[in-house]
Amino acid sequence: MTRRRVVFAVVVAALTLSGCAIPTQRTPSAIPSSHVPGGLLDHQLPTTTTTQPKATLVQVKIYLLNANHRLVPVTRVVQIPAPLKSVITSLLGGPDRTEEGAKGITTAIPSNVQVLSATESKTPPLVIVNFNQAFGQITGSFTELAVAQVVFTVVTQSGLLGTGVIFKIEGETISVPVASGAQVSGPVYLSQFLPNAAS
Repeated sequence: MTRRRVVFAVVVAALTLSGCAIPTQRTPSAIPSSHVPGGLLDHQLPTTTTTQPKATLVQVKIYLLNANHRLVPVTRVVQIPAPLKSVITSLLGGPDRTEEGAKGITTAIPSNVQVLSATESKTPPLVIVNFNQAFGQITGSFTELAVAQVVFTVVTQSGLLGTGVIFKIEGETISVPVASGAQVSGPVYLSQFLPNAAS
């Protein structure tokens, strides 16, 4: 009897200790939702907020035409850095609806004109503006006005009144008219278009 009690006690102790071990299983099983820690059943992915750097803008002046076909400065906003090509592109956009309707602002440059490149040098101060073929299709007095708009805009942007401007179409240098009526094949200057400016 004593030996049987010892064996029985050993078996009971073994069963008791096995109940304290970590349970294992060969295949996964579903966990009841009531036993899942809060938040783990949320299928929505966490969102992160990233702050994009704000674009820095700057005001520039372009030159359009008033009701009397005189050059007038108009403000535009472009992103910094403001390369000369971007400023000229703003010029080619012409007046907005408010300027055109309420103020009678116009432009001598057709909407199909595009600036292909604009390069500048400081010594001597010189800018070369290269347009597409549409610029060469401007005719009559509008040619002089269109050239004047570009020259005033370019020189104002460069900050140097003595800046010369050379006009090209598809890479070929062209002659342009100045206010005196002369055709100039080299650089033209703001002083040659002062009669076109509004007083």
